[in-house]
Amino acid sequence: MPVRITRLLSAALIGAALSTTAVMAATQSLTWRGDVVTANGVVKGMAKAWQSSGHGNLEIQPFNTASGLDAVASGAADIAGSARGSSGSAIDSNLSFTPVAWDGLVLVTSPSNPVSSLTLQQVHDIYYGRITNWQQVGGNDAPMDVFAVASPGDGVEYSLRKLVFGRGSQPVAAPRLYVNTTQLEQSVMLDPRAFGVTTLSSVAGNPRIKMLRIDGVAPSASTVASGAYPLFTELYLVTNPSSPNAAAAKSFIDFVQSAKGDAVLRSHSLAPYQGSPLIAMDASRRSRLLAEVGAHASAEPTQQYASAPAARPALAAAAAARPAVAAKSALNGVAGSVVAAPGISSLKGVRGDAFTEASASSRGGNFAKVTADAYVSYGKVAKSTTKSGKAVESTGKKAESKKIVSATKASTSSYRVGAGETLYSIARKHGVDVAQIRSWNHLKDNTVRTGQVLRIEAR
Repeated sequence: MPVRITRLLSAALIGAALSTTAVMAATQSLTWRGDVVTANGVVKGMAKAWQSSGHGNLEIQPFNTASGLDAVASGAADIAGSARGSSGSAIDSNLSFTPVAWDGLVLVTSPSNPVSSLTLQQVHDIYYGRITNWQQVGGNDAPMDVFAVASPGDGVEYSLRKLVFGRGSQPVAAPRLYVNTTQLEQSVMLDPRAFGVTTLSSVAGNPRIKMLRIDGVAPSASTVASGAYPLFTELYLVTNPSSPNAAAAKSFIDFVQSAKGDAVLRSHSLAPYQGSPLIAMDASRRSRLLAEVGAHASAEPTQQYASAPAARPALAAAAAARPAVAAKSALNGVAGSVVAAPGISSLKGVRGDAFTEASASSRGGNFAKVTADAYVSYGKVAKSTTKSGKAVESTGKKAESKKIVSATKASTSSYRVGAGETLYSIARKHGVDVAQIRSWNHLKDNTVRTGQVLRIEAR
């Protein structure tokens, strides 16, 4: 065969291969998994437009933020959806978060509830446990049923807490927990005393849910887009740069950011991220909101990964055996609401409860995801005893302990849990630690129920 013909055939074959690859990329099926907010607001309508434009199929698996990020990290999904940015955790750090839209964070209740407006300070105090009755905000004399999503990294909950507390991991007084915002919304429809957070794109136009004004401004597509409504957040599409489908996933994100994509976003009460004036005002807005409630921004603690799978008993035993660690300038960088006695500069007395959140199988054989809650007390968390009259014990140096804990006779009282109360709010009310109440009452976790009688000892 002549050389010229051979070269022409080779070029034709290469061209055909490249063409086939391009067609496959354009029509490749992708899997999306993530929170229901991003699914309903961004992905469902976008998937239809994407497919009608000649692209491949997009399989949608709505659940929650954590499941989406885990799936993309492990390769079980190509794209995740999240109503928060990267938390800096080990998983998040290896993923690419692309903001594609702005959505309003809306506080919701039942339409039968006479309360229609709250201040940002009231929102803060409700979640903090200071406000527990609707009468305290101008409503009926009825306890608030505060709802939240159980996952600590849920995008909607995380973003709201970041705005009003300065950190997304802030514990809140929400005794009723749900697996995702869809379940939360369904419960709000059935409970006239309900209070929770979801997004504008998720409930706009729903007559069975009332969205509350914040500082006098009603949430709407226009007030969010202009920044007049103060509680708004980015919605993200998340990809794994090392995924074999990374190029196809990027093509979908490019489509979301196109003119066709913008039209889909606006039809769901969302503001497109690119070109929005909210980008420039976001930092000052966050500072203003935190100043209004007397909080400040803080660095987020990242989730840690154990070097090998660990069970709860092993973690608990290790934590109990580990001595308290003194630290230089230990209160520097402490996040959250901190009340410190004068002269205290040690982390002695920090107690942590760790639990395995995901099985080792989902991370591979060598890793198990661990989340920790820490409770700080001065000196050592007071040691409880069943014998009345025994002095409270304290660790640390004797001289330091005398400044912090006075050895007094322990007196015991009973406390009945009221509607809407949590272990955090009860501990604050009595000036004790959550860990103490759990110890006195042999509680396995921080869950209490209305009407439950708790043992409270004098500090």
